Amino acid sequence: MKNISSSVKTKILSSYLNTNTTKNLPKSTNVNVLLNRVKTNEKNEGRKKIYFSAAASAGLFLFGLIIF
Repeated sequence: MKNISSSVKTKILSSYLNTNTTKNLPKSTNVNVLLNRVKTNEKNEGRKKIYFSAAASAGLFLFGLIIF
């Protein structure tokens, strides 16, 4: 039983102590993904502007009703 626990312990420690592994993964970017992200961001910003202007107009209208 002691032998099994020591072997497991050495395997776990070896994974933390091994610093010679370097991962050289190729990096690539897909232009279509980036363009789609830009389009969706522009749509979301447009919607936010419309919501903000509608909320500001409603606030001004309610403020006008309360005062007058």
